[in-house]
Parts: sequence; C-alpha cells; structure tokens
Amino acid sequence: MPLLKTFAAVAIATFVGHSLAVPVVPHPSVANDLVLTPENTLSETNPYRNGPHRNGHKIPASSNSAEELSVSVYNNLQSDSMNAYVTGLDPNGILVCLTPGGSWFAPKANGSISGIIPQIITEDIAIPMGDYGTNTSFTIPSYVQSARIWFADGHLKFYTGLNATGYLTLVEPSPSNQHDPSANVNWGFVELTTNSDGLTVNLSYVDFVGLPLGIKVQGSNGTQTALGVPADAVSSICSALSAQASSDGQPWDKLCISDSSGNALRVIAPYDYIQQNPGAFASYWTRYISQVWAKYSTTPLTIDTQAAAGLVNCTTLGNSTLTCDGDNRPYERPSAGDIFGCNTGPFAIEETDNDVHRAVVPRLCAAFDRSTFLLRGGNVQPSLDSSHYYTTSPTDYYSKIVHEQEVDGRGYAFAYDDVNPPDDDGSNASGLLNDPDPSLLSITIGGPTS
Repeated sequence: MPLLKTFAAVAIATFVGHSLAVPVVPHPSVANDLVLTPENTLSETNPYRNGPHRNGHKIPASSNSAEELSVSVYNNLQSDSMNAYVTGLDPNGILVCLTPGGSWFAPKANGSISGIIPQIITEDIAIPMGDYGTNTSFTIPSYVQSARIWFADGHLKFYTGLNATGYLTLVEPSPSNQHDPSANVNWGFVELTTNSDGLTVNLSYVDFVGLPLGIKVQGSNGTQTALGVPADAVSSICSALSAQASSDGQPWDKLCISDSSGNALRVIAPYDYIQQNPGAFASYWTRYISQVWAKYSTTPLTIDTQAAAGLVNCTTLGNSTLTCDGDNRPYERPSAGDIFGCNTGPFAIEETDNDVHRAVVPRLCAAFDRSTFLLRGGNVQPSLDSSHYYTTSPTDYYSKIVHEQEVDGRGYAFAYDDVNPPDDDGSNASGLLNDPDPSLLSITIGGPTS
C-alpha cells in the first residue's frame, strides 16, 4: 500500500467541507479554511515534546554518508517557476523540512495549542528547480521516514500546529479543499522512506492526479522506473470521467478541478469527493454488493492471504455479514466510500485485529474496487490478472482511467493497488520501487521525455 497510508498522521481540527460545482474552480483562502485529514497532516512520533527543536532550528546533516540520498530532478515542464520541498520525520521522529542550503529545519509550534488555527512556516524551505530542459541536484542528508518530495509550479504553503496529544504536526496542502491556501498551485509529490534497509519510493494517485511526475531508482538492484502520466494526463482523465458521468449519471465529472481560466488543474479521487459530498455515489455499488453477498452465501469465497494463513474460506450470512475462517471479526456490507477509500467501515483495520484479518482486508477491498468478485475465477481472491480489472460496471472508473493514462501502468490509483495474484507475471501496478543500496533517485517533472 502507498506510503501515505502509513504516515503517523493525526487531524488537529474539525473538517471544513465545501460543496463542489461544475466547473470546480479553487478559491484559495487563509489558514482558517484549512481542511485537516490524515492524508495531509503528519505528526511527530518523538515523545520528548519540550526539547530545543520546539524553537525551530537547523539540524546538522548526518556524518554517515551511507544515510544520504542523492536526488536529480529533470524539469520537462515549460515553466521557470518550479520549486521542490522535502518534508518528513527524521530518525528521532522529529518533523523536518529540507532547506535550500541542504540542512534539515525542524519547524516550531509557533505557540499553537491543540485545536487552534495552524501557523504558517515562514522559514525558506523552497528549493528552486532549473528552467525547462535542465537538471537540478540536491541531497537528502540523512535517513527520513514518511517523507514526501513535493514539486510545485510556484510556491506551496505549509503550516504547523499541535494535535490533541500535544505532538507537533505538519499541515500540508490539500488537493480536495478548494479553499486551501495552495489551491491554485499545480503541484504533486513523490513518497519515500529511507533507512538501513534502503530506499522505498512510490508514485501515488490515491488522493489525486496533479502535476505529472515520474521516478527512477539506480542502485544495487539495477535501474527501476515508474514513468507516471503524460503531460496532458489531467485534461485527458477529465474528458474520460465526463464521458463516464454522461453514461451512468454518477458525478465522475465533478472529480475534476479547473483553474480560473477553465484549464484542468487536478483530479481528486472519489473517496475525497464523498468526504465533502456524503450523498455522492450512495447507491452506486448497492446492487453489486447484493449480488456478491448472494453468490457467496452458497459458494465459498477463498482469500489467498499469501502468508502463513494460506487459503482462507469466507461465506456470507444472509444479508448481514461475511465471515472468514480464523478471522477475529466479520465484515459488514461496505458503502461506496468504504470501497473507494479502503480504510473505513469493514475495511478499517484495528490494532487488535489478527493476521488473518489484516490479510483479508486488502484483498477484499481490491476485489470490490476492481469488480472481480462475479467474474469467472473470482471466487479466489486474488487470482485474476490485471486484464480482468475494471471490466464490468459498477467499478472504480477513477482508478481504471488513471491506470490507462499511466505510461507504464504503474502508480497507486487506490490504496491496495499492490494486491496481485501469487502467480502474477511480475508486473507491479502500484509503482513502488525498492533498493537496499540506492545511488540515485531521479525524478522527472511534467511527463516522461520522448
């Protein structure tokens, strides 16, 4: 699953919702209108809350060169106003931002208390990128976890505050809040973690598609790539979603955000749209869920956990729950939001859940998202290859269309895009790259070069 789903993130204020219209045009505002969710907040994990880092200061780079990561960025976007930002948690669990000088900066709380309006980071953390057709290099000076390298055609605004337990929290730009202070900026990010096990990096479209990015890792495993989407991906996705909305009457077209000139700026995921419009897609999956429940009341559904539990048989009980052998609790019927998000309702994983439950959840949600339960062979999950995904309606057309736009078909389009059958041919739809000894992370802005 994408790194963003593992972030130690805690919301620090009440969600502020804004209904969307067609066309959806951002109206940037101030910190009062920030939308704070687990997807755009990152909290420190260091319990030492009153140390000097609270005052905001530079953190020396590690003296161990093995902890450094070299990054090279190629600007394939015809813009001379590109900036990069690097945020994450250092090895001590302290929030850090990379400065243009190459050192970590630990933001301060600015006197905030829990629930109070977050305060903007005023330190210069924008790393200027070269003009169109040029490369820019910088170094991430030490191990970092739950990190993002952000790219923006212009400037992004980041904020800090304290969460309910008193931990310093970074408030990041939100792609779905049209009143976010960075709403008019074309931006995107790459997610990564570096530690003694090496580098893990991925492209994620779980929440939105924005500024096109591609990644390449060179290291002990050779060269690995996830090329991302082409330069015109956002407008192409919006056209396809508009056609789908005309076909089935669902609000796919409202996932598209335009700038003040009417140009497509970004596309948000269905789950994020539902958070602001709770009635959206409400009945979209209802008939399909009933068909799944009916089929597996008489035919066992086998979940291949691809782990110690092996093959687990599941059955539905009437119109209520689905139960699986060895699982610590059953599964209620999901809502549309549950299916699109994979982290609520029956797909929410609790701390007390056993290994069987933790293995079943991603495979169940992936099968719903890709609509493979009722296909021939769908009684074993996962068992069908990607040629069977999104072939019947209802399905997650956002995910389907995003994957169609990906140059090499790689990049998370929903949370469990890394669920694959055990005899998969080696393709990886998630776009996650690993290397135990990376020598260079290369990133392309603005779509792959020809």
